[in-house]
Amino acid sequence: MPEPGDSIPRIIEEQTSPGISLDLRYTDLHSGHYVIVDFKEALIATTASGNLAENPLLWTNSDSLVGVFQKDFENLWHNATSWKYIETTAVPEKLTSYMEKLRPTNHLLFVYDSPEAKYNVLFNYLKVGVDKGEAGVYVTSDEDPSKIREAMKQFGIEVDKYEKAGALRITRYEEIYITEGEFNMNTTIDSWNKLYSTALENGFKGLRVTGETAWFFKRRLVPELIEYEKSLHKAMDIPMIAICSYNANNLNKTEDPINVYTKLARAHATVLFTGVDKRLGRMEIRKV
Repeated sequence: MPEPGDSIPRIIEEQTSPGISLDLRYTDLHSGHYVIVDFKEALIATTASGNLAENPLLWTNSDSLVGVFQKDFENLWHNATSWKYIETTAVPEKLTSYMEKLRPTNHLLFVYDSPEAKYNVLFNYLKVGVDKGEAGVYVTSDEDPSKIREAMKQFGIEVDKYEKAGALRITRYEEIYITEGEFNMNTTIDSWNKLYSTALENGFKGLRVTGETAWFFKRRLVPELIEYEKSLHKAMDIPMIAICSYNANNLNKTEDPINVYTKLARAHATVLFTGVDKRLGRMEIRKV
């Protein structure tokens, strides 16, 4: 998706006349770099990084090879968003649309750079769930539960109503991650299983959970965190939806942030980055 201030739509408007057929769409789906001409020829870059013109290219006029890339393009095109729509789409609408598409066993890594960005994503995520009849669990460690509860109320979530009905639970990390003063991976995964079973027993359609991970970094338990994330992803036969929340500052302060991030990304099916912007917001989704 475009960053705020992307100049491409403006250039298209300035340089094209009404008689020229040209369209632009944006997508979060990963793709290679290629150009298809008249359904007959294709130029394919040998890498998806950098600018298309800066990379070695392969040319083909093979019908079967061109067809493969044409099929990929059609899939991208039909799942992409018109640049005209992006210019008028608010952040909550984009987030809500994405959060509604999440399905049981989806396991996301979420990286945020401010409390506002965190609230915007996670509160939308939980609100979509409770509106659909699902239960939600928010595990805090970056902030106190009372602060999260108050922020949710300001966001427009009827916290008292949902907590009383059992549709929403806001709890500290000790209740989920800590057993007898220590982190126990198996016990934590068992806790998620019990929470899911309880949600179904109470008549909810499913369960959405999210956990802040700041305490792992405070206690220097990053290796344990990585192993937990790997195990959780393998154990996501639990039909719940999970977003694991990471403050970008915590990741950047580790001894080897790139290596840590890479391992965490591999332990999730999807990585969601977001930031704060009054007009569009910055939201990028990467499939791993």
